[in-house]
Amino acid sequence: MKRLLLDQDIQPLSEFRANAALFIKQVHATKRPMVITQSGHSTAVLLDVGQYEALLDQLELLRDIQMAEKQADTGKELLSHHQAKQSLLRKFES
Repeated sequence: MKRLLLDQDIQPLSEFRANAALFIKQVHATKRPMVITQSGHSTAVLLDVGQYEALLDQLELLRDIQMAEKQADTGKELLSHHQAKQSLLRKFES
């Protein structure tokens, strides 16, 4: 996800209401999030759907890595590289 530009990607709620379609097009075109403020405080973030899905994928991967690290630290039985590869291949073939 691209970093937001402070002068373009932070908008008050009143501006967002008046120009919602324009701001949605901007977020979609730039792939940058937009922060919506209310009473001078950030209250919401608008994301492109593709960027949101990518963010969820990254979060899921990080959770999987964290779980694997915990399992390795506690001495749980781990899969070999070959076993993991075979398991993934079976999953994607079905």
